[in-house]
Amino acid sequence: MEAARSLLFVGAVLLGVTGALGREVCLGTDMKLALPSSLENHYETLRLLYTGCQVVHGNLEITHLHGNPDLSFLQGIVEVQGYVLVAHVSVSLVPLDNLRIIRGSQLYNSSYALAVLDNTVANQGLRTLRLRKLTEILFGGVYFWGNSHLCFPDPQNIIWRDTVDEQNLRGKFSAILIYHCWVSSGAGPNCASECGKSCWGETAQDCQTRTRIDCASGCQRCKGPLPNDCCHMQCAAGCTGPKDSDCLVCRHFNNSGVCIRDCPPPTIYDPVTFQTKPNPNKKFTFGATCVKTCPCATMVTSSNVEQFNKCKKIFGSLAFHPQSYLYIDAWPEEWTDLSVFENLRVIRGRMLYKGVFSLAVQNLHIRSLGLRSLRSVSGGLVLMYNNSQLCYTSSLPWNTLLHPTQGPHRIVRQNQDPQVCETEGQVCHPLCEGGCWGPGPSQCVSCKTFRRGTECVEQCDIYQGSVREYTDGSECNACHPECRPINGSASCQGPGADNCTECLNFQDGEFCVASCPSGVKEDQQAVWKYSNATGHCLPCNTNCTLPCFSLFRPGTTIAAAVGGVVLFFILLALLVFYLRRQNKLKRKETLRRILQEHELVEPLTPSGASPNQAQMRILKETELKKLRVLGAGAFGTVYKGVWAPEGESVKIPVAIKVLRENTSPKANKEILDEAYVMAGVASPYVCRLLGICLTSTVQLVTQLMPYGCLLDYVRENKDRIGSQFLLNWCVQIAKGMSYLEEVRLVHRDLAARNVLVKNPNHVKITDFGLARLLDIDETEYHADGGKVPIKWMALESILHRKFTHQSDVWSYGVTVWELMTYGSKPYDTIPAREIPDVLEGGERLPQPLICTIEVYMIMVKCWMIDPESRPKFKDLIIEFSAMARDPPRYVVIQNDEDMSKCSPVDSRFYRMLLEEGDNVGEMMDAEEYLVPQPNLFTRNKGDEPQANGPSRHQSYRVSEGEQHLCPQLFIFPSSSYTFTLADNLSKLSNHSSTVIVLILT
Repeated sequence: MEAARSLLFVGAVLLGVTGALGREVCLGTDMKLALPSSLENHYETLRLLYTGCQVVHGNLEITHLHGNPDLSFLQGIVEVQGYVLVAHVSVSLVPLDNLRIIRGSQLYNSSYALAVLDNTVANQGLRTLRLRKLTEILFGGVYFWGNSHLCFPDPQNIIWRDTVDEQNLRGKFSAILIYHCWVSSGAGPNCASECGKSCWGETAQDCQTRTRIDCASGCQRCKGPLPNDCCHMQCAAGCTGPKDSDCLVCRHFNNSGVCIRDCPPPTIYDPVTFQTKPNPNKKFTFGATCVKTCPCATMVTSSNVEQFNKCKKIFGSLAFHPQSYLYIDAWPEEWTDLSVFENLRVIRGRMLYKGVFSLAVQNLHIRSLGLRSLRSVSGGLVLMYNNSQLCYTSSLPWNTLLHPTQGPHRIVRQNQDPQVCETEGQVCHPLCEGGCWGPGPSQCVSCKTFRRGTECVEQCDIYQGSVREYTDGSECNACHPECRPINGSASCQGPGADNCTECLNFQDGEFCVASCPSGVKEDQQAVWKYSNATGHCLPCNTNCTLPCFSLFRPGTTIAAAVGGVVLFFILLALLVFYLRRQNKLKRKETLRRILQEHELVEPLTPSGASPNQAQMRILKETELKKLRVLGAGAFGTVYKGVWAPEGESVKIPVAIKVLRENTSPKANKEILDEAYVMAGVASPYVCRLLGICLTSTVQLVTQLMPYGCLLDYVRENKDRIGSQFLLNWCVQIAKGMSYLEEVRLVHRDLAARNVLVKNPNHVKITDFGLARLLDIDETEYHADGGKVPIKWMALESILHRKFTHQSDVWSYGVTVWELMTYGSKPYDTIPAREIPDVLEGGERLPQPLICTIEVYMIMVKCWMIDPESRPKFKDLIIEFSAMARDPPRYVVIQNDEDMSKCSPVDSRFYRMLLEEGDNVGEMMDAEEYLVPQPNLFTRNKGDEPQANGPSRHQSYRVSEGEQHLCPQLFIFPSSSYTFTLADNLSKLSNHSSTVIVLILT
């Protein structure tokens, strides 16, 4: 129990530390009613502890004082962190004149902050406990008992509700007051007339100061009865003004003269960066004070040492006593010192014996301490008492051993008389300086001349001796073993083999070595050296692969020959063993093949999947003609070109993707994977591969989409795009993705930039660089690392790299949002790294201005966290197809009716087509070439062209009243009409309305 209470003082053990306000802080005690040493030593302990002290970190225990001792050292105490105990005291006066507050962080008997008990001894006792400035007890009650001579204070007349916290009066820590006052006349003295009945002494200065009950309403403490006399809420024990810097004592913490609730923490929150950062004004809590640096011996706490076997460092306190803090059951009388702790260097005093002593040696039969390595006692008092044979203590430099802030806090009494020690020869060795811990040159605190290890010597063995030395200040250190001893001269000038005057064996560069390097690895190469006549190591010739020698050595050739013969026979034996084993294995394999030939056929494991019968065309480079560069990417360049199949008289406009030269094998593999995926698709809404050209740089040939990607298209033509086009595009993209789902292909990168425009009424999905085919028994794909489009991806794809058809549904919703916002960037103001947190927090893309709630709710369904809650692509086709039949009901666009009458075509496309076209009349659309269609136009002269249907191409006829809205557009396939573009343009120039004829190739 006593050790447990001592743990409360781990952070508060300090002696003579200056606080943040310049107040002297001292250590309290935890002795209760015990008397750890003699009465004389006990008084001396209290005097050493509390002289000049203002703040007691711990308990103020005034016990076992008799006679008429000088207790004036108690008058400076202002604050006590723990409790105040006055017990077994027979002095007439205990002058705690300046004590203002008892905080009660530790309570006597777990209940009382002020305990005054049993202060009567042999008809003498305590008469006055002068607490004239005590105005605050924060925690704990008051207990008076057995004080038959006590006259002041009268516990029954003191107004405790002004001093003790109200919660303590109402709670379990209620004051217990038993009072007796004895004088010869039979009646105790009275308080001064100015005090009434409440006083701490006889004079007018001893009146009880009230700072609570006389205050105005709402005041916690005050300096007077007026409302403006109230103290700050952080004040305790009263104040001199209303501010938090006018407090007499702080209720919680004192921060450089200002009372605050908590000390500045080590870190603070930055609302700009939303992160914590170091606080430049941080302080540590020390008692009720905020300090910038922790006092000595209080920064780190630790537990007691469990065992001392091979112990180098002891955290905790040391006391040698039959009932001491560090308990030693018995100390053998034949052991004359404490040399078992000779390596102990520091006693930090974080935990103290009886809350006071860090080193206590008393009642032992030792002749010397033997603590030759002890250099510091950081906290607590040193007690060396009643050791009848102990010598050498008077020679120790206590002023340097104790912490500078401690002062001479030691009690060294009733040990062996120093004169008797000198007569018996128990004095320090002549080579010692500054005291010693015992007899001999090894117990010196410091040496007069030199020190060799732990022993003081007259001089170092620089010029003589079996082991030569060099000096490092006052230390004698041995030379390296490879240094040669030189008589009459120093063998070395410092540590290491590179400071030798001469080498004992060989010298390799600047270092003395036992032998020259022989096959030593250096920079992945073996180093071979030999020694010359002077003992220097020189490198062998570069042609040498074995050790070399400066002179021929007898027997070397014979040894090499014998070694070679032995090695030859070993290799021969290994070869014979290997050949025999291989022959045996070959016979066993032949026998197994003969006996089990029927098992060589692999067993059937049918998967049930239909075969992939897609065709891959291998094109010749002579069949391709590149016209101009359309763009460049990470893997290569995309050209606009023409494919003229060998042996046929048609030309097909194509896009040719050419890999860069010196492309890595990984890039070649990825583009072939893309070719594999694109070759297997067959949907009017998915861009398909026409062929591949296996030149030195791989070339992919795909359909040419002259209008570019849908993202750029809607941005450039947003003022000419109506609701019908937007909803038709949504239907076509959903049909394309539904087809990919049927063939078990996950796109992984669906976005408006990856949808190409064949014509304003027909779009196709492309860019299968990230697409992956699922096996027959797979439902999801887990991707490796790499760059991915975070803002288009589903949450499970971002967090777990899991891609499914339902994750493509999420990307479809973002793509629809891009179309409805005319190419706006999703989550434009949010960094990509924050997207997962934004999505998990429930935030989604806002409703586009042109969308009704029906369209936006479809997007929201696509963005559900649970993939199974998202709609299927088949459901999306049904919903958007229904909307496409009545577009203005679901997409609200100004002048939508006018926009729906004409195709949003940029005239620059036609100019570029006319400028770059090469034999336009011979051009054929890629789909018509791959899958021949019946002619939709007759070849009879004079027949009018007919519309090709709204799903692929459209033509609009405009009446005279509508000529100002948009031109008349005719779209023809080149393979089904024979007249040239120039001829027909001249024929159509006579029309009254503007007519544009477009031939799609």
